[in-house]
Amino acid sequence: MTSHSVHENAFVRDDVDRRLFLDIVDATVEQYEWDCLALCILDTHYHLLVTTRQANIALGMQFLNGRFAQLFNLRHGRRGHLFRERYWGGLVAVDGHLVMSLRYVALNPVAAGLARHPCDYPWSSYPGVVGVSPCWSFVAKDKVLELFGPSPHGARRLRALVEGDDPASPALV
Repeated sequence: MTSHSVHENAFVRDDVDRRLFLDIVDATVEQYEWDCLALCILDTHYHLLVTTRQANIALGMQFLNGRFAQLFNLRHGRRGHLFRERYWGGLVAVDGHLVMSLRYVALNPVAAGLARHPCDYPWSSYPGVVGVSPCWSFVAKDKVLELFGPSPHGARRLRALVEGDDPASPALV
């Protein structure tokens, strides 16, 4: 899923906002019993990849975006909408699409010019999943790595997919 800010303004202005957003994602994942596979917070939008046990994406996203917008507005003395429209969420039906979605989310800060390497961006779940930094507690790291094979090979194969080995290799997809 992704949500974009109104008028391409920043929906996070500083690291305090980013940590607050992480706290609310954590609460959302717990309350709605989601498995968070990937998260990347950019300045004007975020990407969130989850699996669910129940059909509760809309409720969870309303909670996440609504709660964050309320606290952001209070903190920054502003009023009105923070996100420009309803979140976008597409169904990921096959493992190949899921794997490429993980790759896309991990590479987003590089594509946006915010980092030279996906492991360098601190506001992405990717560095934690591959073991470069501590993993956020709400990220289902083991579920992500299982997609790439038994431990300890999963992290190495995910890194190969994201960081430049042949992404079309059948061994990786």
